[in-house]
Amino acid sequence: MAKPKRNVAKSQTGIGQLSLVEHSLCPLDRQASLSENLVHQVEYRYSDANRKRQTARARIFCPLGLSASDELYLWGLLALTLSLQDDRSDLVATPHWCLRQLGVVDTRSARGGEQYRLFRDAIRRLSVTSYLCDAFYDPIKAEHREVSFHFFSYDLPSGSSHRAWRFNWDRTFYDLAKHGASQLRFDLELYRSLDPASRRLFLFVSKIFHRRSSLPSFDLRYVAVELMGFSPTVTLRDLRIKVIRCLKKLDACNVVRDAEISRVSKGKYLLSANRGVYFDQRAEDKASMKKLQPIIETLIGLGFETGAAYSLSRKYPARLLEEWADITQAASERFGRPFFKKSPMAFFVDSVSKASKGQRTAPDWWHEVRREEQNQAELSNNSQKLFADLRAELFGDSPAKQSQQDVSVETAADILKSFN
Repeated sequence: MAKPKRNVAKSQTGIGQLSLVEHSLCPLDRQASLSENLVHQVEYRYSDANRKRQTARARIFCPLGLSASDELYLWGLLALTLSLQDDRSDLVATPHWCLRQLGVVDTRSARGGEQYRLFRDAIRRLSVTSYLCDAFYDPIKAEHREVSFHFFSYDLPSGSSHRAWRFNWDRTFYDLAKHGASQLRFDLELYRSLDPASRRLFLFVSKIFHRRSSLPSFDLRYVAVELMGFSPTVTLRDLRIKVIRCLKKLDACNVVRDAEISRVSKGKYLLSANRGVYFDQRAEDKASMKKLQPIIETLIGLGFETGAAYSLSRKYPARLLEEWADITQAASERFGRPFFKKSPMAFFVDSVSKASKGQRTAPDWWHEVRREEQNQAELSNNSQKLFADLRAELFGDSPAKQSQQDVSVETAADILKSFN
C-alpha cells in the first residue's frame, strides 16, 4: 500500500549553507559550548579543481558561546529571509511571527515566556559569532576561497515593546547563502523534532543524498567529532554508540537505510548508509517555498483586519509599511492614545499615503528613539566585551587561574557594574 504524500504546503522549510553543514559550529556539550570567548576549530575534506582531496580548516569565534540548538534559529531565519517577496538582505518581523513560522510556537501561544527568552538569547549569541575558513566553497566563482564573515546583526526595541525586530544579514555570508548552488533546503519540522547531534547528521546526509544514493565510507571519528561536534576526548567505543543512536533516529524517519559502522582495523571504523525513502518523497514534491509577508502580522497587531492588511501590502512597498508601522507602534507606546487624532490605524494609513507621495517623512522624535535604542545596544555589547576583557585580565588562560574563575566571576561582574 502506497504511503500518502506529505502535505508540503503546510510544511516549514529550513535552508542550510552547504559548506557550513560539512562541520559543527560548536561543541555539542552545552557546558563546553556556552563558555564565553569560545574558539571552535574544525576540519573537513573536499575535492579541489583537480579532484584531489584537500583539507579545509575553519575556526568559529563565539564571544558569548554558542549552543548547537541555536542552529535552528540560524537556518530558520535564513529561510524566512530568502522567502520574502522582495530581494533583500534583512528581515523585519515580530518575534512571535518568527517563532510561529519556525514552528516553535503556534497561534495560541502567549506572546512571552521561555521560548521568547531562548530566542533572544540565541540571536544574541549568533550575532557576535565570527567565522573564518581557508577553503570555503564560493558557488558564484566556482572555487574554494578564504572567507571571513559574521552571520547577522540585529536591532531590537528595548523593554517590553511589541514593535518588530530587524535582522541584517552579513553581506558576504548572505551572498554565499542565497545562491541556489549553495543552499540545502530541508524539512524544518523533521529537523526540529531531532536532537542537535541528529540534526547535524541529517543535514550532512541530506547534502549527499540529493546527488547520490549512498554515502561514501566516512571515518567514524571524523563524523562524530568534526561533523557532529562530540568531544575528541570521548572514547571511540562511546562515539560509536552515540553515532549509532543518531543513525537509528534517522532510520526511523526514513532518512537513511542499511546504515552500518564496520571495523576495518584496530581503532578504525567506517560509516556507510543508503538513501531512505524520505528523499524519494521530497523529489515528488515540486512546490516551491511560498512567499511570506511578516508585515501582515504587524498590521493586524495595529488593528487592521486580515483583508485590509493584505490590501495595504499590495498597494505599498514593504519597507514603507515597516517604517510607518514602527513609528505608529512607537508613538502608541511612548505617547499613548491621545497622540492620535482618530486612531493608530487612521494615523498609519494617512502617513503611508502621504509618505508614498513624498509629502511626509519620519518624525524627529522617532529618529531619537531609534538612536537611543542603538546606543543601548552598543552599550550592552561594549559591556559584554569589557566583562570578557576584564575577566581575561583577572584570570588569564592558565589552568590554575581558570580554577579560580567560577569562584571569583561575581567579583568581575561587580566591578563591571561601575561602568554601566
